[in-house]
Amino acid sequence: MSLVTFKDLIIDAVDARAEALFWAERLGLRVDRVEDDWYLLRGEQPDQSVWIVPVPEPKTVKNRVHLDVRDGSLDALADAPHLSEPGEFAWTVLADPEGQEFCVFVTEGASPAFKDLVVDAVDPAAISRWWCDVLGGRVTDDPSGYSHLDDVPGFPGDSFDFVPVPEPKTVKNRVHWDVKLRSGTTIDDLVQRGASVIRTPTAGDSWTVMADPEGNEFCVFDHDRVGTWPST
Repeated sequence: MSLVTFKDLIIDAVDARAEALFWAERLGLRVDRVEDDWYLLRGEQPDQSVWIVPVPEPKTVKNRVHLDVRDGSLDALADAPHLSEPGEFAWTVLADPEGQEFCVFVTEGASPAFKDLVVDAVDPAAISRWWCDVLGGRVTDDPSGYSHLDDVPGFPGDSFDFVPVPEPKTVKNRVHWDVKLRSGTTIDDLVQRGASVIRTPTAGDSWTVMADPEGNEFCVFDHDRVGTWPST
């Protein structure tokens, strides 16, 4: 049985306002509200929620977690830095205003929308199965070497994609996801499955910062409590 349910996507940014406006357009969402310079993007469905969170440190290395999006064309992104050559892939790699990589899949007639969450991994098969175990869904191993986790309950996109890379993780991820404990499960259950605790709740918040076996950060909320973190 899975231990947690998907809650939100989180994107760190030095200029949270500019990042919020950019990603609201890319994801087909609206800027719903601002709390302490944290911007919440929302869609028509309850699971379409993205927080843009201000951080002091700029991006210094390639993101190990990035978003794939759909769009009907690249016209609105003519001024965004293109990081792949035309025709190099079936998608186009671009950078957002803070240099964070993302991929656009052009589909005729499509409106801007979130597609996939992509995570660099040392062992895609192992880490995708770990997340399947704690989050639910269905794992498929692609012959090219990546693994994808589909049918994740409450997830607003198509899949989690875990792709092989040779380099180790060196800095905190600038994109992460939050989860909520299922009724009857605890932080200790996640630790027993192989997660580690980075930071316990403090007087000013009520979530636990954890890391999966490859060091990817995620925040965990009690199923019946959202605390002072801006929540959906």
